[in-house]
Amino acid sequence: MHKPSPVSYEDFKDKFSLEVPEGYNFAFDFLDAEAAKDPTRPAMVHIDPEGKRRDYDLAFFSRESAKLANALVAQGLKRGDRVMVILYRRVEFWVTMLALHKIGAVPIPSPNLLTAKDIEQRINYAKVRAVVCEYTLTERVEQARPKCPTLQILVQVAGDKLPAGWVGYNAILQKAGDSYPAPKGKDKPGGDDPLLIFFTSGTTGMPKMAEHTHAYALGHYVTGVYWHDLGPSDLHLTLADTGWGKAVWGKFYGQWMAGATVFTWDFRGKFEPEHLLRLMAEHKVTSFCAPPTVYRFLIRLDLSQFDLSALRHCTTAGELLNDGVFHEWKRMTGLPIYEGYGQTETTLQLLTLPCMTPKPGSIGRPAPGWDLRLLKEDGSPCAPGEEGEICIAVEPKRPVGLFTGYLDEPAKTAAVIYDGFYHTGDKAWMDEDGYFWFLGRTDDLIKSSGYRIGPFEVESALITHPGVVEAAVTGVPDPVRGQAVKATVVLAKGYDPSDELTHEIQEHVKKVTAPYKYPRVIEYVDELPKTISGKIKRAEIRERDEKKG
Repeated sequence: MHKPSPVSYEDFKDKFSLEVPEGYNFAFDFLDAEAAKDPTRPAMVHIDPEGKRRDYDLAFFSRESAKLANALVAQGLKRGDRVMVILYRRVEFWVTMLALHKIGAVPIPSPNLLTAKDIEQRINYAKVRAVVCEYTLTERVEQARPKCPTLQILVQVAGDKLPAGWVGYNAILQKAGDSYPAPKGKDKPGGDDPLLIFFTSGTTGMPKMAEHTHAYALGHYVTGVYWHDLGPSDLHLTLADTGWGKAVWGKFYGQWMAGATVFTWDFRGKFEPEHLLRLMAEHKVTSFCAPPTVYRFLIRLDLSQFDLSALRHCTTAGELLNDGVFHEWKRMTGLPIYEGYGQTETTLQLLTLPCMTPKPGSIGRPAPGWDLRLLKEDGSPCAPGEEGEICIAVEPKRPVGLFTGYLDEPAKTAAVIYDGFYHTGDKAWMDEDGYFWFLGRTDDLIKSSGYRIGPFEVESALITHPGVVEAAVTGVPDPVRGQAVKATVVLAKGYDPSDELTHEIQEHVKKVTAPYKYPRVIEYVDELPKTISGKIKRAEIRERDEKKG
């Protein structure tokens, strides 16, 4: 696919189009095809937990995924079977995903933080038939296994001991042939067949299963080629763990389609920003994507101690980027940070391109192929400056990368896809230049004295105070205002709760954002309730406050 170089956002929107070939399958139609043309093309630089670097080319992934596909078929895995994959940032994650794409089985990438109870619930909910997991996680699957009647095939990666009923990844691979050609005609998985399933983060209840078809992989072409601005000379690092959708956003489909090499750091345990910077400097990372929280860690360090001269492009998503972080990172590196926005249910919906002037805190403008509208509660469109729900037109044509629906939950699917739109549940407003500004989930907005206040705005102001490590903003009942803004705050070391500190934080917020948004109530806690993916459970805080009365 030819990459036009847009000179402006309007030029990009006018010229770019994405057509999905009939029966498209990334593993066959991109990976195997490209590996046949250029087998030694670099695909990945991998740093293992001990710090050892290994380089892999396209031929490696093509060959190893073919072998694993043969091995799994020999174990009885079939097209359409659902497979839970829990593999940290191991190379085996990519091999496994590609092998399942070739078979037509449906991977469910899963985080390594799942408990045995979580695993049991998800296996039974999704009717999972197989698990591929690292040896350090086998015990949790074993604890869940007696209560999981659909689970039949168990593959352990690495480790010396295999529980009864398990097979070793390397052992089955050694016995398998290294050729797995694409089946012909209808026997070839692809197109509208399911590609993968993500469990949503579950901030307001049990996670739902969002299903994507094989077109989803191609939907990330824009992510890698344009938002990450990648080409064949680039080494790209997205920090996400493989248990989450952001991993395939940033270290898989789009980056390889751009011709770039994926940089993967398989770190375990606590994130160390100094270690990250050392690796970026040593290995000459050229493109970097991380949530704003990571950038906040990085700007606290002396970046002049690290040679980041190879770094040329930076992106972020997942949270609101604070103005101060944007400007400080640019001062220290000379590089702006380009924001984007999407969901588990979508690919990249909104983006800031290199040809655009980034506005700190804005999530950008609609990606090509995505007809986005801001709609009021009555379904009417919002004028610039008015707040509304981000909605995606699904008629006359669904955008490439939009999920098919929530599996086995037609009522929940119907609650978000209706009247020709997918209703994201996210609130935003648009400025006169067409840039979108995220406010928060519809359920999280606070209505106070006639104002509608988004929690992200206040949280973004709070964390610029040196004493605030994390903050969650919610509304609490107020007899005069309807709702008052409340901040639940985790303090930094060296800070203790006091009336003086509360007043200081409140005054700080008044200076950073509109004064009416300041938290009239501040509660100090040791930690915030979060989902496994790290998203704040504001609903849980609200429920706890309601019980207090």
